[in-house]
Amino acid sequence: MTEENVNPEELNEEALSQEEPTQAELLQELADETQDIVEAILEDGSNPDAIYMIEHHISCTDFDLLEKAAVACFKKGYEVTDPEELELEDGSIILAFDVVIEMNLDEQAIFEDVEKLFVLTQSFGIDYDGWGTYPEQ
Repeated sequence: MTEENVNPEELNEEALSQEEPTQAELLQELADETQDIVEAILEDGSNPDAIYMIEHHISCTDFDLLEKAAVACFKKGYEVTDPEELELEDGSIILAFDVVIEMNLDEQAIFEDVEKLFVLTQSFGIDYDGWGTYPEQ
């Protein structure tokens, strides 16, 4: 029988690399994603001065939590869509609703809503799944 020597520092590095990202790291990813989306829309020739329908996607598997989050969004003045069931690529089912905001394609203003909605979803233990919009001419 052979004995392997394990370096504790290697274990710590491996454990750290498997940890969930921090809230700050997730927000930075969302900020980068927001910048990328806005740039891509404008590069595709969409009207920079148009009013866009921004749809923020929120989901989870627990209807009660989803409903509570939707009510919280509504109380904060957001327009929310009716919840719907969605089937994922792996066949699992999630429940989701959108927060819909009509606004200019202003990266900073969009990210302010991203940040507020991300924090709200985290408080309910549900997922903020990003945002999207449609091209405007």
